[in-house]
Amino acid sequence: MSATPVDVIAVVGATGTGKSDLSLDIAERIAALGGAAEIVNADAMQLYRGMDIGTAKLSVAERRGIPHHLLDVLEVTDEASVAAYQREARAVIDDIVARGRTAILVGGSGLYVSSVLYDFRFPARDDGVRARLEAELSELGARTMYDRLKAIDPDAATSIGQFNGRRLVRALEVVELTGSPVTGTLPEAPVLRRPTSIIRLGVERAELVPRLDARVERMWAAGLVSEVEALQSRGLREGTTAARAIGYAQALAQFDGTMSEAEAIAEAQALTRRYARRQVSWFKRYPEAIEADALEPQSVAAALARAVAVLAARSG
Repeated sequence: MSATPVDVIAVVGATGTGKSDLSLDIAERIAALGGAAEIVNADAMQLYRGMDIGTAKLSVAERRGIPHHLLDVLEVTDEASVAAYQREARAVIDDIVARGRTAILVGGSGLYVSSVLYDFRFPARDDGVRARLEAELSELGARTMYDRLKAIDPDAATSIGQFNGRRLVRALEVVELTGSPVTGTLPEAPVLRRPTSIIRLGVERAELVPRLDARVERMWAAGLVSEVEALQSRGLREGTTAARAIGYAQALAQFDGTMSEAEAIAEAQALTRRYARRQVSWFKRYPEAIEADALEPQSVAAALARAVAVLAARSG
């Protein structure tokens, strides 16, 4: 990227690549240069209050005194909405920039990140169509909906996967209402809403897989099943989004006795690996991103330096 002034630094990449730590390092580097930064969450599941272990959410003590936004803003009974998130995140970023600070957008939920960074508009909705498709999902299952979408829009089907029934329904709704593939929502040459520097963290697949598997095992060791048990009293089972989150659905099944611990961990690991593949594919859409190998300190340091150098152009 050329050294032009930026308002936003985005840190993106697959789960388990160290995005949170890098965002904190960037904020501290900006502070050392006499500026100030605030972090905006772009992980859909970290929006939920009480979903901490399974989302690897930083505790307040781990945030190094840096202000964080859009963490713990939903109850587990609430449905996460990209459109609502877009409004909230853009308003937060506008406020941060208006106060002369830098916004650091960090997370791996690709649609959420894109909705904030780019000129991203959502197709129309139709409650009747949605209700009919949701009834079909309940009757026929997610795999049937996936196969239907794959025949119409294979790119969207690959991005969503076979298990996210809610997103499959939404994609089919868009296709039915517009007659166009949902993948067309984000333009082929997306336009950034604000001057932005993007760092894309990556890890080679052969090295990422064991890291992801170990990450899931650590979550169980840290008490994910106990966290799920506590969230039940707050309505976790009634949530349309939270209860289906990777790790939480499996921990719930273990708590119910329909899965053993080994089975729950294995399924969560498999789904996490699949999700990471989709994240990598999604973030390849960002041609302007600064690449960084998450396991190479020099590569990460170089990316950090480039991002901050671009930022410095604003005050230079």
